[in-house]
Amino acid sequence: MPDRSPAEIRASIEANRAELAVSIERLRGEVAELTDWRGYLRRNRKTALVGAAVAGFVVGGGLAALGGLAFRRGR
Repeated sequence: MPDRSPAEIRASIEANRAELAVSIERLRGEVAELTDWRGYLRRNRKTALVGAAVAGFVVGGGLAALGGLAFRRGR
Protein backbone atom coordinates (compact mmCIF):
# COMPACT_ATOMS: atom_id res chain seq x y z
CA MET A 1 0.00 0.00 0.00
CA PRO A 2 1.61 3.28 -1.09
CA ASP A 3 2.13 6.04 1.41
CA ARG A 4 -0.55 8.71 1.29
CA SER A 5 -0.27 12.31 2.24
CA PRO A 6 -2.35 13.71 5.11
CA ALA A 7 -4.45 15.62 2.58
CA GLU A 8 -5.23 12.41 0.69
CA ILE A 9 -6.16 10.64 3.92
CA ARG A 10 -8.47 13.51 4.92
CA ALA A 11 -10.08 13.49 1.48
CA SER A 12 -10.62 9.72 1.73
CA ILE A 13 -12.17 10.08 5.18
CA GLU A 14 -14.51 12.82 3.93
CA ALA A 15 -15.54 10.71 0.92
CA ASN A 16 -16.24 7.75 3.21
CA ARG A 17 -18.22 9.97 5.55
CA ALA A 18 -20.37 11.30 2.68
CA GLU A 19 -20.92 7.77 1.36
CA LEU A 20 -21.93 6.60 4.83
CA ALA A 21 -24.43 9.46 5.19
CA VAL A 22 -26.09 8.51 1.90
CA SER A 23 -26.23 4.85 2.94
CA ILE A 24 -27.78 5.73 6.31
CA GLU A 25 -30.45 7.89 4.68
CA ARG A 26 -31.29 5.11 2.23
CA LEU A 27 -31.49 2.62 5.12
CA ARG A 28 -33.77 4.96 7.10
CA GLY A 29 -36.12 5.17 4.13
CA GLU A 30 -36.20 1.40 3.72
CA VAL A 31 -36.83 0.84 7.43
CA ALA A 32 -39.62 3.41 7.44
CA GLU A 33 -41.23 1.71 4.45
CA LEU A 34 -40.94 -1.78 5.92
CA THR A 35 -42.36 -0.76 9.32
CA ASP A 36 -45.27 1.26 7.91
CA TRP A 37 -48.08 -1.06 8.99
CA ARG A 38 -50.74 1.53 8.23
CA GLY A 39 -49.56 1.73 4.63
CA TYR A 40 -49.53 -2.05 4.44
CA LEU A 41 -53.14 -2.15 5.67
CA ARG A 42 -54.15 0.53 3.15
CA ARG A 43 -52.63 -1.46 0.31
CA ASN A 44 -54.10 -4.77 1.51
CA ARG A 45 -57.39 -3.65 3.01
CA LYS A 46 -59.49 -6.51 1.64
CA THR A 47 -57.08 -9.20 2.83
CA ALA A 48 -56.83 -7.60 6.28
CA LEU A 49 -60.62 -7.44 6.62
CA VAL A 50 -61.02 -11.07 5.58
CA GLY A 51 -58.30 -12.09 8.05
CA ALA A 52 -59.93 -10.12 10.86
CA ALA A 53 -63.32 -11.69 10.09
CA VAL A 54 -61.85 -15.20 10.10
CA ALA A 55 -59.98 -14.54 13.34
CA GLY A 56 -63.16 -13.18 14.95
CA PHE A 57 -65.12 -16.20 13.79
CA VAL A 58 -62.50 -18.62 15.13
CA VAL A 59 -62.18 -16.83 18.49
CA GLY A 60 -65.95 -16.49 18.82
CA GLY A 61 -66.47 -20.14 17.95
CA GLY A 62 -63.79 -21.20 20.38
CA LEU A 63 -65.35 -19.18 23.18
CA ALA A 64 -68.78 -20.58 22.37
CA ALA A 65 -67.38 -24.13 22.42
CA LEU A 66 -65.67 -23.53 25.75
CA GLY A 67 -68.86 -22.06 27.15
CA GLY A 68 -70.83 -25.07 25.95
CA LEU A 69 -68.36 -27.43 27.59
CA ALA A 70 -68.46 -25.48 30.84
CA PHE A 71 -72.24 -25.48 30.98
CA ARG A 72 -72.45 -29.16 30.08
CA ARG A 73 -70.07 -30.13 32.89
CA GLY A 74 -72.08 -28.20 35.45
CA ARG A 75 -75.17 -30.32 34.87
